[in-house]
Amino acid sequence: MDVRSTSSFHTHGDRWSFVDRADAGTRLAERLVHLAGEDVVVLGLPRGGVPVAREVAKALGAPLDVIVVRKLGVPFQPELAMGAIGEGGVRIVAEDIVAMAHVTREQLAEVEQRERAELDRRARRFRGGRPRADLTGRVAVIVDDGIATGSTARAACRVARAQGAARVVMAAPVAPPDAPARFAADADELVVCELPQPFHGVGQFYEDFSQTTDEEVVDILDGEDRGVGNRERAAADDPPLFDGDVAIEVGPVVLQGVLRVPEDPKGLVIFAHGSGSSRHSSRNRYVATVLDQAGIATLLFDLLTTTEELDRANVFDVELLAGRLADVTAWARRQPHTRDLPVGWFGASTGAGAALWAAAEPGADVAAVVSRGGRPDLAGPRLAAVTAPTLLIVGGLDDVVIQLNREALQQLRCEADLRIVPGATHLFEEPGTLEQAAALAREWFEQHFAG
Repeated sequence: MDVRSTSSFHTHGDRWSFVDRADAGTRLAERLVHLAGEDVVVLGLPRGGVPVAREVAKALGAPLDVIVVRKLGVPFQPELAMGAIGEGGVRIVAEDIVAMAHVTREQLAEVEQRERAELDRRARRFRGGRPRADLTGRVAVIVDDGIATGSTARAACRVARAQGAARVVMAAPVAPPDAPARFAADADELVVCELPQPFHGVGQFYEDFSQTTDEEVVDILDGEDRGVGNRERAAADDPPLFDGDVAIEVGPVVLQGVLRVPEDPKGLVIFAHGSGSSRHSSRNRYVATVLDQAGIATLLFDLLTTTEELDRANVFDVELLAGRLADVTAWARRQPHTRDLPVGWFGASTGAGAALWAAAEPGADVAAVVSRGGRPDLAGPRLAAVTAPTLLIVGGLDDVVIQLNREALQQLRCEADLRIVPGATHLFEEPGTLEQAAALAREWFEQHFAG
């Protein structure tokens, strides 16, 4: 695989490499001039990759389209991809992952059916009835606004190949230093402007990394081909939805998160993970999937930056963590897709202590709190000031934490309940136990989001 990148990290001022996605696209296009004159199709990854791809397509004089892909996540561990699907019936399955995770053919088919419906919905939303670009025998340049884990981009590369592309080029303004190794098997060429070290997340390299909406993607793809009336009808037929990475500025730091907003959401649940975990927590992401299927928006985010996590004192600084949760909630209430939604908090372990601490603040205005395997004792004397309806979920074999939660239940003056899941240890790793916890959380949030 060919790799093209700059050898240094350039910044605007003291902090950013790119002003915004248009600036990033312009600079990325300079790295792709060697493709001028070839039969190129530029494919933006929705949503944030599309404004970047527009600048690349203009510079190359190439057609612009989106590449819509969906990862097939292992049931109960959806962040682990067992395959991917794309338009035109493309289906890629990692048989080794399927076998390792003991996924049955019925389970695989169920996941694929669900993801296929979502893929088709998004393709209709973005294109408004236009056919997808034919990649047969052409150079597919797949563009994103940055590479973090790269899992979706790698899936897109495989899908483009399966759709007939003769050559696949993955292009992004910024990526972590190990990106070339990650894409070696999936792309013929990787083109990036920056491979900076340290790399904490894509958003840290942009001055303006505000969300790209569905409407912006539709407008970009419309170009001069469709009228405003058609855009308005498309928006009316298919309400806004957001699903992607977000960068949340909290004081001097930028926290990375994953926001998912289904159509007609009932509310928003913000997750506060426990010590040693992150937005990638497999257990919290499973719970988030259950909530999403119930029509509830979810936001998983890192309470601490990578540097902050090196100091173990920060991991148990419940006041710091509670402040981060409150600040991220305030951010969510400013975003177009979530600003009018009732908010709930889901905390695990130390994150539950932080959620209860924050819920005791005057004016917290949180509709409900759920604690899974939580440490409510970390909120100490503040428990009596919590007004949000609170559900405490504990594993039946987690004896010490059961006692802590029973004591907390006695201190809470709000609507509160303690539910014990039989046979579960602290991490709910036993078969069926996490599903029970997720169902309890879903019911609690649905009840209290309904008013």
